[in-house]
Amino acid sequence: MKYNKQALEIPAQLVQLQQRGLVISNLADAEKFLNNVSYFRFAAYLRPLEANPLHQFKPGATFEQAVALYTFDVELRKLLFAAIQRIEISLRSRIIHQFSLAHGPFWFFDATLTVSKHKYAENLVAMERELQRSKEDFIAEHIAKYGTEDFPPAWKMLEIVSFGTLTKLFINSSDTQAKKKIARSFDVRQAEVLESWMKSVVALRNACAHHGRIWNRVMLKIPQLLNTPTGKWINNIQIEPKRPYAIICCMAYWLNSIDPANTFTKDIKRLIRKNPFVDIHAMGFPNNWRKEPLWI
Repeated sequence: MKYNKQALEIPAQLVQLQQRGLVISNLADAEKFLNNVSYFRFAAYLRPLEANPLHQFKPGATFEQAVALYTFDVELRKLLFAAIQRIEISLRSRIIHQFSLAHGPFWFFDATLTVSKHKYAENLVAMERELQRSKEDFIAEHIAKYGTEDFPPAWKMLEIVSFGTLTKLFINSSDTQAKKKIARSFDVRQAEVLESWMKSVVALRNACAHHGRIWNRVMLKIPQLLNTPTGKWINNIQIEPKRPYAIICCMAYWLNSIDPANTFTKDIKRLIRKNPFVDIHAMGFPNNWRKEPLWI
């Protein structure tokens, strides 16, 4: 099918929404909003208000309800992104420290320490690209002093690689003992579980960084849930693993191992309490989630 739809002026977009049954109490405010948030981005928050696949709206559905849902998602994304930053920095530090002590400053360049030589080669290409792109002072100083023939040591190099590349390096490492030590430093018994969390958080981070919708998102990477936690966890693990609640629980547990005084769960609960109209079941939150040990 050839795409033949044409762009519409914002007032025409609003008229179209009204014709489909959406109540817009202030057209000037709505036009201002769509001037700053594109219609196609906003459409995802209109969908819950629709009555059928033809985009007709439910009786009483309002533009302001969709804006409120959009604003909730913005605030949720801010909370998650801030939490991911703390997790990433802590994880990066422990990977650099543990592997460098065990295998020296250039362990990431040693093919004998990897599971897949193909992935090893791919990771080297990614690191080379990130090194060339880096504007960090400590990288410029290293190159000025030592040249570009070799990579900088891990404690410099792995501070500039992406979270995705860091995760791939960890997963492709053949040193199961080092990986287990790092996992257990986060109160996770199996390295494979931590690896699944890393992949899930990387995917979530990318969605947050690109201002993607988080509320009711179907996650592409699924975290493994703990069977033998050493910290506060959830009793009900019969949850939807593809919904945000699962990875949010994993992040909360992870943050508790880093800083028991963190306010992540309190902040999430406060945000949900402030927005009672949001369907948190669409995020995967089960009934009685507030009574879970992790959330008390």
